[in-house]
Amino acid sequence: MPSERANGGASSDEPPSGNQLQDLEEELCRLGGVLAVRVVGDRNGRPIEVHVLSDHTKPAKQTVRDVRAVAQTVFGLEIDHRIVSVAQFGEGDEDAVGRAGHGARGEPRIRVGSVRFDTEGVRARSQVVLIDGDRECTGFSEGSVAAIARPHLVATAALDALRQIGSAADAIHLAAAEVTRVGTNRIAVVTVVYVEPNFELLVSGSAMVRRDRDEAVARALLDATNRRMSRLESGHGSN
Repeated sequence: MPSERANGGASSDEPPSGNQLQDLEEELCRLGGVLAVRVVGDRNGRPIEVHVLSDHTKPAKQTVRDVRAVAQTVFGLEIDHRIVSVAQFGEGDEDAVGRAGHGARGEPRIRVGSVRFDTEGVRARSQVVLIDGDRECTGFSEGSVAAIARPHLVATAALDALRQIGSAADAIHLAAAEVTRVGTNRIAVVTVVYVEPNFELLVSGSAMVRRDRDEAVARALLDATNRRMSRLESGHGSN
């Protein structure tokens, strides 16, 4: 029988893949009351943080139990309850999304200043302004006007701005960006790959669409990068 790991990782000696963590996020989003999920993995792809955004249909402790049950029964992963955080909010609670994605550490965070999307014929241009303290950095991207390409263009522009803020963002590759529907809500989901010598780590970020889907895509890109960006900056500074 597999033994439980104290760090909340997989119960098997074989580490889970990045795709499995993404599949876990998708499966957890199917739980009742759950609006969005982000799973953060370590270098070996084992889950070390599980962030859940939910409504008030059931207690947060029950949601944590459900998360652990799905991880164990469907994926064979032992999830320590201490790595699962649940943020609950009702309609109009704009700040809850940020709290769920960034935790309660009080760290300064890069935020979205503005997003612009212009079209001309069959071409489109996205402009994203990110704010880091008293700095503003503007990123751009150009591509097809096709609707399916729009989230990717916005996320690319956001990543372009992020690379101006910190050199650690050069290690980030944008894998996918889309706006999907979970229940009655629309959610922007962005997947990125962190590339470092000898390994690649797949991470996703998400943001609820409140007023503007493009702005939600930019926030989802930051959700996938904000915390790990600071870790990469620290690592580069020590080298």
